[in-house]
Amino acid sequence: MIRGVRGAITVASDEAKIVLAETEKLIEEIVKANNIAVDDIASVVISTTPDIVSAFPAKAVRTKEGWSYIPVMCMHEMNVANALPLCIRVLMHVNTEISQQEIRHIYLNDAVKLRPDLVK
Repeated sequence: MIRGVRGAITVASDEAKIVLAETEKLIEEIVKANNIAVDDIASVVISTTPDIVSAFPAKAVRTKEGWSYIPVMCMHEMNVANALPLCIRVLMHVNTEISQQEIRHIYLNDAVKLRPDLVK
């Protein structure tokens, strides 16, 4: 069974060092909260709001030890008026036997505003 695990984080500013560090933090929290083994990750899709242009967040994933063969893709979110700015979103596809209700989606920093129903 493949399940999607979601997450999002906001960054203080569009600086490459910050974008990469916060992306890595989000990925690590998703993996830790869901007890995900790297070999069980099928792919990762990362999107950013259009105000993030300093770095590819996927670089923070691809450069992690053991992650170099995981397909990772970056894209921009739709440019919707009044959307949460400086936001990085992740959709990780994971091979798992746990139920949809047991998945822990991770929202950090101001991104907790996106899904307050899922924040624990």
